[in-house]
Amino acid sequence: MLIWFFVLLFFSQGAFACSPKNSTPSDLPLEAFTDTVRILSYNVRNCRGLDDSVDYQRIADIILRVDADIVALQELDSATTRSNRVAVLTELSKLTGLHATYSASIDYQGGKYGVGTLSRKRPVSVEKIALPGTEERRSVLIMEMGNYYFANTHFSLTESDRLKSLDIINQAVKDLPKPVFLAGDINAVPESELLTRFGVEWFILNDPAVPTIPANNPNKCIDFIFLMKDNGLKHSVLTTRVESEPVASDHLPVWVDVVISNQ
Repeated sequence: MLIWFFVLLFFSQGAFACSPKNSTPSDLPLEAFTDTVRILSYNVRNCRGLDDSVDYQRIADIILRVDADIVALQELDSATTRSNRVAVLTELSKLTGLHATYSASIDYQGGKYGVGTLSRKRPVSVEKIALPGTEERRSVLIMEMGNYYFANTHFSLTESDRLKSLDIINQAVKDLPKPVFLAGDINAVPESELLTRFGVEWFILNDPAVPTIPANNPNKCIDFIFLMKDNGLKHSVLTTRVESEPVASDHLPVWVDVVISNQ
């Protein structure tokens, strides 16, 4: 019996010696994978449509119809006077059954105002980073998911702020160990200096020739879905589409199906 005791002691000590201390899933090397992700980006204007009607169910129905894995939403009040103390993202989460993650960009009317993401799965980790905004402060919400990171933002109306925001985001995500998506209302057209700079570090996944605003007579694309360039990553866009929704918001919802692989 004494011999078996020492044998068991030896193996148990060896097992502890081989286990990384304080490790989390994000600390460990990412195994080989191929993943198909459907991404939706939509500036919902607090669910107030061009008919001046606030209709959470109408926006939720659009999200449910697209059936995305992850949804970047912009212009979301949380418990403001304007929203009658409704947390808009929470309401959409209830109506869609998706997990909600919110990033407040500013304090507003007794509550908050910012961006939010809906996802099928709960994120592994979340980071919220302030971005510059001359007219109002902005933010980017970065979530770690299973095989990728997902960033959601709404850029400033001022060009210098937008360029600084891109630099801040590039710095924040450059060393992340998984593929990085970025989606949102960029407030810049494809011919702008900002989109030219985006092209250095990012692929544009949606078709920039298809306009996203104004919803009732679209004539320019300012809503984008990006994938950060990575020499070890392969990707293929299966579908890119802008939904025809001329009333629900002042923007149109844009979504993509993309396959990513590190094999």
